[in-house]
Amino acid sequence: MDPEAFLDLANQVTKLKMYPYFDLAHAALCCLAVREDLSAGSHTFSRKHPLSLWASSMLVIFSGGILGNLLLGEPIIAPLKANNQLLLSSIVWYVIFYSPFDVGFKVFKFLPVKVVCAALKEIYRAKKVHDGVVHASKIYPSAYVIMIIVGAVKGNGPGFVKILERLFRGVWTPPAVEFLAPNFSTKACLLASLIYVVDKQSDIITAPASIVHFGIVLFFVYFKLSSM
Repeated sequence: MDPEAFLDLANQVTKLKMYPYFDLAHAALCCLAVREDLSAGSHTFSRKHPLSLWASSMLVIFSGGILGNLLLGEPIIAPLKANNQLLLSSIVWYVIFYSPFDVGFKVFKFLPVKVVCAALKEIYRAKKVHDGVVHASKIYPSAYVIMIIVGAVKGNGPGFVKILERLFRGVWTPPAVEFLAPNFSTKACLLASLIYVVDKQSDIITAPASIVHFGIVLFFVYFKLSSM
């Protein structure tokens, strides 16, 4: 590919707006994860405890922003102020858990749809890691470890709130703490955060920032799709 065309493509990926398509894919996969975690009891639980289910699902969907704000001393409920995102997430939640004949769940579980959602979510993840690093650098300009931690937490928030999300549903599972056995997404987000920090805080990486971001997006998407 022509270098200028590749750079132009990277710039376009960097400028992508997350709402509504990427937010929808993220919300759908988060709700699918919650439903699969409930396993065979999902139907009964969703009918008996809809508020608990909604709260746990929203916690997973907005976990990156909530945890990021908690670590940076900002209002933890601020991510919920975006009414359009909250409404979209609630609609996706309803479709996956309460649609007639379970058609919503079946559509999002259909492999081609799930693959597309997974690819969109990995682009979303890279964006969240980048934004986390940038946000932390504005508050703590020289605290590189904080930047890496916040970037990783924003990129894989659902992994870090799993124990709390289950507690919202009345289940206490201490072994589910992410620090005990970090999954691949957490490790990948830590690596991506480190790359963003090195790129923004030093002259070691000479490539344009958009190329660095695009490379991380490709890394996330490739490994996610190869694991499906």
